[in-house]
Amino acid sequence: MRARAAIRPTLLRGTLAVIVICTPAAAHDNGQFTNVTPAVRTWFHNVKSPHGIPCCDIADGHRTDFQMRKDRYWVPINGTWMPVPPDAVLDNVGNPVDDAVVWYSIYDDQVVIRCFVPGGGA
Repeated sequence: MRARAAIRPTLLRGTLAVIVICTPAAAHDNGQFTNVTPAVRTWFHNVKSPHGIPCCDIADGHRTDFQMRKDRYWVPINGTWMPVPPDAVLDNVGNPVDDAVVWYSIYDDQVVIRCFVPGGGA
């Protein structure tokens, strides 16, 4: 009985985490993207994860530095280098800005990397 009671909160938290991760985040456009060309804006609006989920919007895509460490991409987010999940890497979507771009959200102080496009027009 105690084991079952202990499993319930864990399952609930896991279910909520999956729902949050799979739900697109709201974009935060504070006017900082008013001078972006229509082609670049369209690209940001149309990039989707390998699972078909929109990466979000231009306000959620952050130009970034990146490193390769043992065949895996790493990006700095809020001053901390983080590994990019392999299923978030998009190699064949073009890149009109040439810089690497990472889309991420923060839930309960946890960074969730949704998508990553390498730099150099990958």
